[in-house]
Amino acid sequence: MEAIEVTGLRKTYRDRDAVAGVDLVVARGEIFAVLGPNGAGKTTTVEILEGHRRRTAGDVRVLGEDPGRAGSQWRTRIGIVLQDADDAADLTVREMVRHIAGFYPSPRAADEVIELVGLTGKRNSKIRTLSGGQRRRVDVALGIVGSPELLFLDEPTTGFDPEARRQFWELIRRLAGDGTTIVLTTHYLDEAEALADRLVVMAGGRIVAEGSPATLGGRSAAAARVSWREDGVAYEEVHDDPTELIRRLVATDVDLTTLTITRPTLEDTYLRLIGGAR
Repeated sequence: MEAIEVTGLRKTYRDRDAVAGVDLVVARGEIFAVLGPNGAGKTTTVEILEGHRRRTAGDVRVLGEDPGRAGSQWRTRIGIVLQDADDAADLTVREMVRHIAGFYPSPRAADEVIELVGLTGKRNSKIRTLSGGQRRRVDVALGIVGSPELLFLDEPTTGFDPEARRQFWELIRRLAGDGTTIVLTTHYLDEAEALADRLVVMAGGRIVAEGSPATLGGRSAAAARVSWREDGVAYEEVHDDPTELIRRLVATDVDLTTLTITRPTLEDTYLRLIGGAR
């Protein structure tokens, strides 16, 4: 059984389709990223998967159940880290995590979770005294304290500094390694590339591309741009397979320190995909 199976998903507001016929499958234990500009329909799609929004049409199964009808037992099997979360500002970090843990049948130990998100030194601090990035870590702690089978992360590293982001990535990899399925929405393309096994790009309420970060939108097969300098003059050529050109350059004693070979980045591919879908 897949973690998520969606067929023909639609969400209509008056005469406008926010989600216009989405099909997707997420395997168990997979890190699956959903990318797209504001208004693409990704948040609506994820909220339907979480059971927070009703769909207009389509079939949806999350951990084998319809999230629109699933009960409290199903909800204990998922974790959610919202983009904007309210908190109990006068509780300490440890009090808040222990409080939320009490709603789950088999939670992680509060101190273990606090250590995982890098807040051990702040566990006895009131939440209102924390920085924005530290509060975001509390949100993540609350999302994983219930030992979820499936974890939804909505822009989880907003407010994190670069070091904290990398530490959080390691946490996500550890959770996935333990078998947790993760659905990630993010505007950080480097985050999607670093973490996702597969991803989709949404635009205009539809999925416009799907694949691994390396193959998305034909990226792995895209032409390579080869640049070099010869006798002080800059040259550039585009080739599907630059091997023969490189051999020729090596044979002519070109300064190889000036040679660069580039293919479209994930950002290049993403911008092309959403631009063509508008």
